[in-house]
Amino acid sequence: MSSELPSVAGACERVRAGDRRTVAKTITLLESRRPDQAARGQEILEKLVPYTGGSLRLGITGAPGVGKSTFIEALGLRLIEKGHRLAVLAVDPTSPRSGGSILGDKTRMERLAQDEAAFIRPSPSGGSLGGVAERTRETLLLTEAAGFDIVLVETVGIGQSEVAVHSMVDCFTLLLQPGAGDELQGIKKGVLELADALVVTKADGELRRAAERSRAEYAHALELLRPASPHWTPRVLAVSAVSGEGVDAFWEMVLAHRSALEAAGALERKRRGQARAWMWSLVHEGLRAAFDGHPAVARRIPQAERDVEDQKATPAAAARRLLEAFLDD
Repeated sequence: MSSELPSVAGACERVRAGDRRTVAKTITLLESRRPDQAARGQEILEKLVPYTGGSLRLGITGAPGVGKSTFIEALGLRLIEKGHRLAVLAVDPTSPRSGGSILGDKTRMERLAQDEAAFIRPSPSGGSLGGVAERTRETLLLTEAAGFDIVLVETVGIGQSEVAVHSMVDCFTLLLQPGAGDELQGIKKGVLELADALVVTKADGELRRAAERSRAEYAHALELLRPASPHWTPRVLAVSAVSGEGVDAFWEMVLAHRSALEAAGALERKRRGQARAWMWSLVHEGLRAAFDGHPAVARRIPQAERDVEDQKATPAAAARRLLEAFLDD
């Protein structure tokens, strides 16, 4: 892959010019498990950092089947009509056989994928926590450097992915099915507390009344929770991606959220905090990789596991001995 790209300076120039092929190839380098390729991707990204930060970062999550891709395509096409350039970073589950994406968002957003003003990148989660691709944050910065003024991160909607995506976007949106009822009871309180906006999807046809009823129920539920930001009160909308009703209202709400945070200086503080947390997550990731790859630790792990299983050592004592082997090197 690296031989297909020009020099680092040349790659940076092409990314800045919005060359989609170079953007895609650089993302592949960043996601590579080959150290030389990953290092080259990082070198390109480092040169582009001064050109990042100019986009509106929007997170979309929701349970499978809620209509995330349909909603994103409807929203994306509307934004392109308004003159925006949109990057969609869709984190797919990883195939256990090939290690690649198994949902294929380019086929689920066919009309959007064909537009030159849109860039869709389905990335395999790689087994990372909650299904969020390990390099999604780097990809976000790269697409910003390429001139995409709106970057949308879609999650698989499981596990801790909501928390991870919330930590990298400006506005976090939770999509919900019509017919709150049991779903309202079963949904995690933590996810509701993270959301800046709730969208009840499929608000058309026979589901229209159910969607409006759900909207009212979710709005009532939000009144019982503390908002994620003191500068913004989360809102609930009912939207039909098929008819387009509510799509413009949703975007106006996203802009209102951004304006409220900017007016209070909260958006800059939020991004600074996200960048700091990102740095430490990479430190922890690096330490874990170094620990797992340490020869002395690897030799002791089988015996440590047996001792814990046979109750010959407490987990704390076994862990302490493994850490000592790592730190004594």
